[in-house]
Parts: sequence; C-alpha cells; structure tokens
Amino acid sequence: MTASRTTFRIRALAAIGTVALAAGAGLTAASPAIASAPDPRPAASTPTARLTNLAHLDYLLDQTTPPATAGHTTYALDSQPTLTMPWVYADARPGNTFERVGGGPLDPATGHWGQGSYDSDDVSRAAVVYLRDWKQTGSASSREKAYELLRSTAYFQTTSGPDAGNVVLWMQPDGTLNPSPVPVELPNPSDSGNSYWLARTLWAYGEGYAAFKSTDPAFASFLQDRLQLGVRALERATLASYGKYGVADGTRVPSWLIVGSAGASAEAVLGLAAYSKAAPHDRPARSALSELSEGIAAMGSSRSAAVAVQKWPYGAILPETKSRSQFHSWASQMPAALAEASVVLKKPSLLKPAVTDSVAFSSTLLTSTGPINGFSPAPTDTTQIAYGADSRLQSLLATADAAHSPGIEQLAGLMASWYFGNNTSGKPTYDPATGVTFDGVQPTGSVNTGSGAESTIHGLLSMIALDAHPRVSALAQSASTVVSRDGLSVVEAEKATATTGTVVTPTSASNGESQLSGGSELALDRGETATFAVPAAASGGARHIDPVIAMPTGSAPVALWTGSTKRTPLGVTRATVGAQGVTPVPGALLPASLLLPLRGSATSVSVRALSGTTTVDALLVRPLVSRVVLSGTGDARSELVQSTSLLPQRATIGSRGSTVRTYDDTGRLKQTLTGERSIYLPAGGFAVATR
Repeated sequence: MTASRTTFRIRALAAIGTVALAAGAGLTAASPAIASAPDPRPAASTPTARLTNLAHLDYLLDQTTPPATAGHTTYALDSQPTLTMPWVYADARPGNTFERVGGGPLDPATGHWGQGSYDSDDVSRAAVVYLRDWKQTGSASSREKAYELLRSTAYFQTTSGPDAGNVVLWMQPDGTLNPSPVPVELPNPSDSGNSYWLARTLWAYGEGYAAFKSTDPAFASFLQDRLQLGVRALERATLASYGKYGVADGTRVPSWLIVGSAGASAEAVLGLAAYSKAAPHDRPARSALSELSEGIAAMGSSRSAAVAVQKWPYGAILPETKSRSQFHSWASQMPAALAEASVVLKKPSLLKPAVTDSVAFSSTLLTSTGPINGFSPAPTDTTQIAYGADSRLQSLLATADAAHSPGIEQLAGLMASWYFGNNTSGKPTYDPATGVTFDGVQPTGSVNTGSGAESTIHGLLSMIALDAHPRVSALAQSASTVVSRDGLSVVEAEKATATTGTVVTPTSASNGESQLSGGSELALDRGETATFAVPAAASGGARHIDPVIAMPTGSAPVALWTGSTKRTPLGVTRATVGAQGVTPVPGALLPASLLLPLRGSATSVSVRALSGTTTVDALLVRPLVSRVVLSGTGDARSELVQSTSLLPQRATIGSRGSTVRTYDDTGRLKQTLTGERSIYLPAGGFAVATR
C-alpha cells in the first residue's frame, strides 16, 4: 500500500522537523524557487464569489526539457520539447512565501533529489484540475495548461518493452526520469508493474479524451492511444486475474484490483467512466471499467445502511484487499467510482454499496473523527489532509447525483466544511484569496502550513465541485465551527479501571495490516476480568460497545461482556478468523459486535474471559443516535443526527428558525419540518437541520 504524497510528507516533517532545503547556486528554469504570495493564512483572507483560485497551482508549475530517453516520448515532442508539471512540495517560508522543493535529500552537485522534483501522480491529477476548470468556466488558460500537463503525463508512460503501458513515478528537475527512487516505492522500478500512478494516469487520459474529443481530435486520438496502452498493461497483469478471488483472514476478496487496492482502482475507474461515456464502442476499455467496478463493489456492503452500520466497517467500502482492519480517507473515491460506473454501464447494482458507504460510514465520520487518515481498526492516525476530505466529498457528490438523493447531498456540504474550519485545528485549510490548501492538520490540531501539489490539487478539485453545487457550497461555508460532537469514541483497554489481566506492549504497534490503539493491549486468560469506564452519550441514550479484539486463526477465545447496571449481559465474543490468505500476518485485529447495546444509565463495561486468552486493544463506543452541531457566521447553525440502530430512534434536533429534513437509510427524504423538533429517525437513517 502506497500512502498519499501529503501523508508521507507530514510524517517526514513530524520526524525531522521543518528544515530549509535550498537548491544552491546555478538555478535553472526547473530549479526550486521562492515566491512571494498574498498572506496564505485563511483567517486573513477575503472570500470571493467563486471559491476556485488556481494561482497557487499555477505557481507550482515549472518547465523542463527532458533528455532523449528510450521508451519515453509524448505528443509533438519534436516541435514542443518543453514539458510543464508541478513541483511536488511547497514548504512555507518566512514572509508568507513558499519554496518549491522535491522529495528526498538534495544532491547539490547534480541538482537531483532522492526521489525527484515532479511525480506522475501529481502531474496527472493537476491535469484533471485544469480540465475540470476549463469545462466549468471555458478558461483558455486552463485549457492550455490541461493540454501541457496531459503531454507531460504521457511522457512518464513507458511505450515499449515488457512494461509498456506502465508509468514511471519520479522525474528530476532536468527532466531525467528516476525509476528507482530513494526511499524505494513499490513496484521498483516504478514502471515494472501496475500502480497507483498508472491508475491516476488513466484518470487523466479518460477525462482528457472526453474534453478534447470535439475541440482537438488529433490530440484526443493520441490520448486514446495512450489510454488503450494503459488498459493493455492492466489486462496483462491486474485484469488477467478477473473472476478469481483470494482470502483475507477468512473473507473472500477480489484478486483483480490494481495493486490489491479498491482506492487505486477507483481512480482508474473515474477516467475509464469518462472515456467510455465519450467512446462507448471501445470494448476493452469498457470491459476494464466493468471488471474494476465489480471488484470495488465486492469490497463494500450489499446490505442496507441500517444493517451495515451495525458492525465494522460500518458500511465503508474497504480500500485494501490485504487488510480487513484498515480504512483510510485518502484515495477513498470508491463510492464516486461506483456511482459514475453505475450510470455509464447502466448497472444500478453498482450504486448500492456507494449509497451504503455514503449514508452509514460518511455519517459516522462526520459525527466523530472527520476524514482522518486511518482506522486500523480504531482511529489510530487522526491526521487530516485535503486528499482525504476531497475523496469523501467527491464520493458523496457523485453518489448523490447518481442516486438523486438530497440527503447525501447535504452530507456532502457538511463534509466540505472541513476546508472552512470543521477540522481538528478549528481553522480554515483553504484560502480562496490565494488558492492555497494547507498540507494537513495534525492530531494535536496544529496546521502544516506547506502547500504542496497533492494538497493544492485536491483542495481545488473540491472547490471546483463546490462551485458547481451552490447549495452544497453554501452549507459548507456556513458550518465552519464545531459546537459539539457525539459519535464514535475510544476507550483504551490498557486503561481499565480494574483488571486481573496483563497489559502487553509489543515492540511495534503495527503489524502491516492493523495497528494497536495507544500502542498496548490487555490480555485476559480464562477467568480473568476487566472493567472499563465508558463515556455517556450526550443525549443520555444507549451505546453500541464494539470491543477491538485480537482474533487468531482457528482457535476461538470466548469472553462474556456485561454492563454495569445490574450486571446486564451485553453479549459473548468468540474471537476467530479464517485462513490468513493474502494478509501480511495470520489472525486479525477486529471490532466484535455485541448483541445488546449498553443502557444509557450504565457507566462501565466488564468482561470475563471464559476460555482461551482474550486480548483486547480498545472499546469503540458508538451512541445509537450520533450527533454533530456546527455553527457559522451570524446565526448560521447546522446539525446532523445519525441512527446506528435497527429500530426507529427518537431524537431532538433543530432550533428556532431551522429547517429539519429527515432521511431514510438510502438518503431519500421522508419529511420536512421547521423549528426545534422531536423526531423519529428511521433505522440507519439521518436528519439534517439547517438555519
């Protein structure tokens, strides 16, 4: 699994601190530069009528003339030898400026970076930004930049030999390709197999072909040829396994997703859907679209949101086949891909898991953590980045459009409020006055004030989408401040108030497919007990208790769970999973679902190991009615309440002047009311109040 560029950058800066990276003397046209810009701090910005501002992405663009390289060329390279592409990072500098920098250490003698200054991931996605802006506004400048970036995207693609169709990831400032960067990323060399960067290249080709088909048929034909070359690379490797399934800790998973990732495959599907809509008679591309979409759908739930939200992963389409325990918001456009494919292929069945993800899981995110980087399966990486926020926003918008759901559209507005202050920092992360999107928000609430290509790109993709959806945009901008939040919370097992068990702290909290929350776990042998204090729901209502348990392959440790009030039984866990299969290690760390919820009056949960050793990482506590309340300028107020119950639940929502809309577990409108109301939430449904 390859993390997003911004995630990697945040972790690197957190480890080594902010350091100045200077290119030294002898700067070329493609060398790092420091540019003055308007104050990038969103708090000081003046909003404009249109949110999209391409100025910072324009600043990141640079030019290079690559040397002749076997297997790499692009459209009109003989007559147009210069390529345009964005620098991968832009570090904040004193005086409200940014310095464009590459990835990895810089060699002053060569001007080369350990990775490079440009990567095909960002080049292709930047092309999508300018394509969508051109489509939305008719901008000649955006059309030209889209054309240049698509030419650059194609240069990274290998055109001959056994790896034809695959894509090199990194390039140095002088145009030299770097197929084996330091640190190494898989596959290595980067064009030796299918990859995230091939998926994103197909995304750009597909949207590029659709955009240029009528205005520049010759260029569109070139993009078509390159997309077909990429599809053949998929057929040779990934799609050669179509119809075959592997096993992940006893669960069947598709074997034909790009690098085993529904997230990577989804970005390819976005391009293939756009292309297939414009070129419906290209059977290989249409087959690739259908097969990848089928694989993505297999990673989701075919059940309704009311049923799916009862247990992990709470309706989410999981992104990686090699882990049943992990979800990351970055590269999570699986619902968007399925929604687009369902329309192009005329397959309504593809839309169902997208709707379930949108209603059940996105509501869970909104009422608890926001679009964080990682559940593993507890929320272990609570960093938030634009790639995650945009992925969830795009998914909600595409699903709302395909399902004709006003409820899911309202969820999109609340998700987009991340950019305007509904995040861990409490501050805006996008500035419409400069086009800067910050590189993320740390778990502590501090903001990484760099603004590299990935963050800038996904921030702009979100703004373009909001400009196309005025109602969603208005809701997002009016829900900038968190008033209260009452959703999924975590109780660490090692912090039990009383126990006869043993706290275990492994050398590493991560095993490649899951991660301990808090770094430790509690082991309970037969007869041993533990008691945990649990937070009350703000409404005083009942709560789901989902113990996160180490589940071995084969044997099944058994434990009895009870609530504190009259020792009320909650359920029995039998912790076991099936064959390891494609996962990194045998066994799995997974939340178990107890049969009964904890009563509202209970303040603790107890467990007794009945057989074997029950090892508990944490308790996930989820109110049957979760809630988030947000405010904005003036008296603006938005409120979301979500049902995680199989039965209708009473909830109070709204305030004087509010409009309250109640939706079922498919996002369909059930009723519209005004003022403060006591309502019955449909099972698995939600309600939104706005003022």
